[in-house]
Amino acid sequence: MQISLENTGTFERKLTVTLPSSRLDDVVRSRLQDLSREVRLKGFRPGKVPMSVIQKRYGNQVREEALGELIRDSFGEALRQENLRPAMSPRITPVGDIGGEQFAYTAEFEVLPELATIDVSGLSIERVQSNVEDADIDRMIETLRLQRRTWNPVERGAGNGDMVLFEHHAQAGDARFPVEGNERAGTILGSGAMLPAFETELAGLQVGDEKTFKVEFPADWRNNPELAGKTADVTVKVTKVHESRVPEVDADFIKSFGIADGSVEQFRSDVRANLQRELNSAIAGRLKQSVIDKLLAAYPDLEVPKGMVSMEAAALHADAQRTFAQAQQAGRQLPPVPAVEAFEETALRRVRAAVLIGAIAQQNDIRLEESRLREALATIASTYEDPEEVIQLYYSNQQLMGGLQQRVMEDQVAEWVAEKAKVEVREIPFTEVMNPQTA
Repeated sequence: MQISLENTGTFERKLTVTLPSSRLDDVVRSRLQDLSREVRLKGFRPGKVPMSVIQKRYGNQVREEALGELIRDSFGEALRQENLRPAMSPRITPVGDIGGEQFAYTAEFEVLPELATIDVSGLSIERVQSNVEDADIDRMIETLRLQRRTWNPVERGAGNGDMVLFEHHAQAGDARFPVEGNERAGTILGSGAMLPAFETELAGLQVGDEKTFKVEFPADWRNNPELAGKTADVTVKVTKVHESRVPEVDADFIKSFGIADGSVEQFRSDVRANLQRELNSAIAGRLKQSVIDKLLAAYPDLEVPKGMVSMEAAALHADAQRTFAQAQQAGRQLPPVPAVEAFEETALRRVRAAVLIGAIAQQNDIRLEESRLREALATIASTYEDPEEVIQLYYSNQQLMGGLQQRVMEDQVAEWVAEKAKVEVREIPFTEVMNPQTA
């Protein structure tokens, strides 16, 4: 195998690999011979199919598969020989006629930047500590009760905690929203899910009541951007009013969560264990974010491959488009998704963080711990009805497993950095860890 390496940019590389055709021919011949012994074709006895028939029927397919594997294997050999670390998958292009005595291909790709040893001893990292208290368990059980509540129609006026379904339209100057007909919506009074003006005006209304009132829409109103920052006359007509019935924490309620004996003690124990898993994950996430922020601040001008940034920006753009489509299907309105260029700054930050995390792992021989990977997967699976099915899904899906492996490795590196850096420990309540925005 002959290798030629060309630097075409700061991170861009062009690798030309030349191989003897006999290497490919030997693999193809061996696989065709195996097929002739195994294949079953009508009119031929097993193991007696002529090679000419095998060649005619399977030759092209076998050759393409063997060529793909040979390129993949030889490319890996070339990377090891030249000590290259690709940032992403290469663009492979055959060179010349593959049918001669030798064949060649080029592989164009970007490489990861070579960083000097990263010293983390001077970084100041915040590590959060917290505990699951009985009050946190009580709040979680109350949440579970609310999730299992039932709704019954009533003929009285709507009050706090009632679900109100209604039709509405808005008139702002000469503009009507929607232009024709009404939009349907619903809310639970007192939940804060809608503007306070809506909840105030809906209170006391019964089924069939109609009312018009003024609403000042905030400048960042997303449900209908055309109303953002405007004052409009809103007309509502109530179609349904339901009151809720919240179940008691009795044996039947507890058994519905898979606790066979309906024991309150076991129920609270299970709730505590679930909250502890969520807390551990949130604390690890905070630590990782603290480490990433400090690393990015220490390397503000780090150059990274443009292709990585472009790919990450495209992925962020695609995620935003999926969120937008899902919101439309659910009847919610979101601002239009901006062009992919709007995501490049976030993408650059993410790529820089990934490069720094990867460099620390490589420089300090931090390897993925299989036990932690299994634990992380078990935690994810435990939130589903059939955990084993979720585990099998991850093991059968390379993309899912790759993402999980990356997250676990990031957590390992973050903990390694925290052990070497200056750490400030801060004790905060469970609710603040789990809901930092609310806190």
